[in-house]
Amino acid sequence: MSERVFLLPDLGEGLSEAEIVEWRVAVGDTVTVDQAVVEVETAKAVVDVPCPYAGRVVALHGTAGEVRPVGQPLITIASLAAVEADGAPGGSGGPVVNREPEQDGSGNVLIGYGTGHGGAARRRRSRAAPTGVVSSGAAPTGTAPGGGRGPAGGSVRVISPIVRRLAKQRGVDLAALRGTGPGGVIRRADVEAATLAPVTAPAVSAANAVPAAEAVPADGDVIVPLTGIRKVIAEKLSRSRREIPEVTIWVDADATALLETRAAINAATPAEPVSVLALLARICLAGLRRFPQLNARVDSGAQRIVQSAGVHLGIAAQTDRGLVVPVLRDAQRLTTAGLAAALAETTAAARAGTLPPSRLTGGTFTLNNYGVFGVDGSTPIINHPEAALLGVGRIVDKPWVVDGQLAVRKVTQLSLTFDHRVCDGGVAGGFLRHVADCVERPAVLIANL
Repeated sequence: MSERVFLLPDLGEGLSEAEIVEWRVAVGDTVTVDQAVVEVETAKAVVDVPCPYAGRVVALHGTAGEVRPVGQPLITIASLAAVEADGAPGGSGGPVVNREPEQDGSGNVLIGYGTGHGGAARRRRSRAAPTGVVSSGAAPTGTAPGGGRGPAGGSVRVISPIVRRLAKQRGVDLAALRGTGPGGVIRRADVEAATLAPVTAPAVSAANAVPAAEAVPADGDVIVPLTGIRKVIAEKLSRSRREIPEVTIWVDADATALLETRAAINAATPAEPVSVLALLARICLAGLRRFPQLNARVDSGAQRIVQSAGVHLGIAAQTDRGLVVPVLRDAQRLTTAGLAAALAETTAAARAGTLPPSRLTGGTFTLNNYGVFGVDGSTPIINHPEAALLGVGRIVDKPWVVDGQLAVRKVTQLSLTFDHRVCDGGVAGGFLRHVADCVERPAVLIANL
C-alpha cells in the first residue's frame, strides 16, 4: 500500500520543537484533508496541527508528553485507495509500501493551523495510549503515570503536560487528586495545593516514583527544569538585559478623574464596558503619536533605528504557563470600545493558551499592568526587541494636595522603561509626563485625539 509520513511542520517564529498534548485520532481512524490530528504545545502556545493527507492512520509517532523536533515524523497515513486495493479479492498480498515523507498534500500546515474545514471531523477517542504508537515516552494524556484512575473511578483528567511534569517533579499522585477545572480536569493549582497539603497517606507509589535525577534532595530544595515557555522567557529576558541599555523613570499620578471618566463611559454605554486598561492603552497610543521615537526598535546589524508606522501594542499577561505578551496589531486604528473588547478577548485567550504564535510576537510597545499583583512600582525588563514599556502600579487611596488643600485621592505610580539608544531623557520624560497628564486630566487626551 502507499503510505505518507507527515512530518511535524514548522510552527513559525523560530520554534524548533513541540510537545504532544493529546492525539485527536488513533491508529485505524480515517482522516480527511486538513483534519486536526494532534494538539501540541510549543514554547508560545497550544495549537492543533492538521494533517494535509486523507486516508487511514497507520502509526502515531510519539505519545502525550513527548517532545518532537520539527521535521521529524508525526503521523503515517495510508491512502484509502491503497487500503481498499490491498484488501480487495485477488490482491497481490505483497503490497509495496512507500514510507518516504511527503509534503505535497494540501499545503496548509506550514504554520500548524490548517484551513479549518476538517475540524468538524475530529474524533475524540479514549485518553489511553492508542495502539500502534511508534515511540515510547511520558504517560498518555488522561492517565497518571502507571495508568492511575481518578478518585471517582474514572480516568485521571490531565490535559496540560506542564501539570503532569509538575506533578512528577513534586511527587504528587495524580490518581489521588480531584480536579477543579472544567469536567474535573486537574489544573496546576490542584498539584500545587496537593504539594502544600499535609500528607496523610503515601503520596507516591513505586510506579509513580520520581526519578533520582529529579528527586527532591534531603535539604528540601526543589529542582525545576528550565524548559518550554520558562526557557524561552529566560532567554528573551537575558538577551534584553545584555543588549539594551535600559533606563526607568517614574511619576505618581492622581487617577481619580480617570476612574470617574471610565464610570461615565460605562454608564452611557453599558453594553460596551471600557476597562481601566483600555483607557491606559488609549493614552499610550496618544503618547506614541506625539513621541514616535519610543515606538521603535534598534537594528544593531544595520546600525539603525526603525520607527514603526503602526503601533503593535503588547499587553503583558500572567498565565499558568508563564508570562506572555499578546499583541494587538495596529492598535491605533481601534476605538476605545474596540480596544476594550480586543484586550478582553486577547488576554482571555492568552490565559487559556489558545493564541497562535503569530499573536505573541511582533509588538512595538508594551503596556504592563503589574498593579493587579498589589504592588506600587517596578523596573520591568523591556520586551526585546522593543524600545519601551509602560508599567502601571495599583490604584490606591493616598493623601494628595488639590488646590492647596490636602485630600484623599486615587493615586497610581507610572513607570517608563526605555532603550536609551532610541532617545534621550527629554523624549522619555515628555512621553511619561503626557501619559500622567492624561491620567489626571482625561480632557487632555480628548483634546489631542
